[in-house]
Amino acid sequence: HYILSAIIRGGIPFAIMSILSGIMKLQHIDNYSVQSTFLTGLIITAVAATSVIYDVKGWSLTKQSLIHFLIMLITVYPCLVLSNWFPNKTIIDLAKIFALFQVVGIVLWTVSYILFGKILK
Repeated sequence: HYILSAIIRGGIPFAIMSILSGIMKLQHIDNYSVQSTFLTGLIITAVAATSVIYDVKGWSLTKQSLIHFLIMLITVYPCLVLSNWFPNKTIIDLAKIFALFQVVGIVLWTVSYILFGKILK
């Protein structure tokens, strides 16, 4: 049940962004923009698919959040490193990307918690 839901949630943005990247490629748009669009699609796919973790009733919010973070760490963080959106030549560069990954993740988690856990509940 959760796997099917994750496939659907992640598959839709993956298909849309892949098609968009393909169209951009056919229109001879620069490779950087095509790659950036595709990587953005991968990030959206990972976030959307992983959102099913918060539907697992038997898990605490702490467990759900930790598992979500670990999945984001092995999917989104590498996309950010490989994207060439940021300098990534030194360990300091990688640490800066990781810090940005953390800050954005904390902000998005907090906003989602307030919105979905408090306001819409």
